[in-house]
Amino acid sequence: MLSTNEQPDVGPQGSSTREDWLKLALETLIRDGIDRVKVQIIARQLNVSRSSFYWYFKSPQDLNKQMLDHWLAKNTGPIIERSLRPARTITEAILNVFECWANEELFDPRLDIAVRLWARRAPEVLSVVVTADQQRLDALTGMFTRHGYPAEEALVRARALYFTQVGQYTLDIKEDMSLRFARTRDFVRTFSGQTPADAEVERFKSVAFNEPKASDR
Repeated sequence: MLSTNEQPDVGPQGSSTREDWLKLALETLIRDGIDRVKVQIIARQLNVSRSSFYWYFKSPQDLNKQMLDHWLAKNTGPIIERSLRPARTITEAILNVFECWANEELFDPRLDIAVRLWARRAPEVLSVVVTADQQRLDALTGMFTRHGYPAEEALVRARALYFTQVGQYTLDIKEDMSLRFARTRDFVRTFSGQTPADAEVERFKSVAFNEPKASDR
């Protein structure tokens, strides 16, 4: 974590903003790990005085908290939102969630891995991660339950869906997006026991990969 020995100088210098500090802190976390997320290092990279940090953050711990808040909003919020999104079928509901795996604007896998590595060394961060995982799983379980699956089966299917995707990121499996899309129908069938309709797959493809629907061509 950031050192608590850093103290403010006199006033804001340079042209950095809160967003500059937070963005670079997150980029550093992803690239180099939490040990390099330090006030002095980031200030030097931003070409500003350390003092500007304290105009935007109360302490290094405050920056840590805001980094975790960003992660929660970026990577947990969209999963929950899409799990709750109205859908006529479970296959459509799963494809709504799949949008998160296909679009890094909705879910940043590198950030997710970086936070999990951080959590291995910081119990307070691990607590946040465990809570976030449970929130994601609860949302996915509720999605299956709403579509008629018994409680225990809904829980197991939700865990299979979620752990499969998180595991793929953790193992750093590289997969061509066209190949990934080609397997979409089989993945949905595996997770739900049902085959998605062509129109559902077409809609997912158009949304996830920004491709026009066949009817729009």
